[in-house]
Amino acid sequence: MTIDDVRTLGEAIDREVAKAVVDAGEVVRLLLVALFSQGHVLLEGPPGTAKTLLAQSFAHTLGLDFGRIQFTPDLMPGDIVGANLFNFQTSSFELTRGPVFCELLLADEINRTPPKTQAALLEAMQERAITLDGRTERLSDRFMVLATQNPIEQQGVYPLPEAQLDRFLFKIAIPYPDAAAERAIVAQYGARSGTPRPEHSGVSQVAEAGMIAAAVAAVRDVGLVDEVIDYIVALIRATRDHPDCANGASPRAAAALAGAARAAAALDGRDYVIPDDVKALAPALLRHRIILSPAAEIDGRRTDDLVTELIAAIEAPR
Repeated sequence: MTIDDVRTLGEAIDREVAKAVVDAGEVVRLLLVALFSQGHVLLEGPPGTAKTLLAQSFAHTLGLDFGRIQFTPDLMPGDIVGANLFNFQTSSFELTRGPVFCELLLADEINRTPPKTQAALLEAMQERAITLDGRTERLSDRFMVLATQNPIEQQGVYPLPEAQLDRFLFKIAIPYPDAAAERAIVAQYGARSGTPRPEHSGVSQVAEAGMIAAAVAAVRDVGLVDEVIDYIVALIRATRDHPDCANGASPRAAAALAGAARAAAALDGRDYVIPDDVKALAPALLRHRIILSPAAEIDGRRTDDLVTELIAAIEAPR
C-alpha cells in the first residue's frame, strides 16, 4: 500500500462514519492516527454525545471484531480477561475467554470501575497479550481499546491511574455540539425510535484486515528527520521542567508522538513528517499525561493552555 492509498482509505472511512455521527471529522482523524500507529484512545465527554455510536461506526467501517465492556463498580478483572475453568467432563482446565479477546474493544465508562479492575487492561494495551495462570494468550495485531469516560466532576467515578492513562495515545474531549450540529442530530435521529445503529444510517465496511495491516506498514516507512525528532524530545522534556507541572510526559509519550506524527503525515498524503504534524497532535497526546501543580490548579490553569504555551515557546525546525 502506498501513502496515497493510506490517504484514500482514511478519507473513505471518514465519509462512512460521517453518515452516522454528525460533525465528528477531527475525532475520526485522531482515531485513524491511533489505528495506523497502533495506539489506543480515551474519549471523555458527558453522556449522550454519541461516543458509543462513534466507536460502533468506526469498527463497522473497518470490519473489525467489535467487543464491548460496560464498566461498573462491581466489575472484576476476570469479567474482562476471562478465566481458566475446570471442565468436569474432560477433567482439565479450559480457558474461557473474556470480551477483551476482540479487535476493537469499547471500554464504556471505564472510570466507573475501581483501579484494580481498570488495571486488567494494562497488559492487553501494552503487549497485546493476556496472561492467565502463567499462560500467555496473544491478542490480534489490530487490537485497539477505545475507552469512554465521564468527566471527573460527575458522581460515581474513579480517576484513572497514571500508568493506565499513559497507555492511551490520545485523550479526546467530546463536548456538547453547537446549535447547528445539534439541530442536524435531531433532524437525523429525532424521527426514529430505539438506539441508533451504524447500519441504520447506511454505514458500510470499506476496509478489511489486510488493508489495515498494509496501512500500518506504510506508516512505518514515513520519514522522520533528526530535526523533527529533536523538536519532539524538546517538547516532551519541557513538560517536565515547567513550574506549573507536577508531573510531565514520559519517554513513552515522546515515542508515541513520533509514531502518531508519521500516521498523520500519511493521512495527509506525505511520506515525511513536518513540525505542524507534531503541533496538531500534541494537545490530544499530552492533556492526560500532564499533572498540574496544586498552585496551577488553584489559579485555574488548564492542561490544554499549558500545552499551547509550550508549543508557542519551543522553536520548531524549518
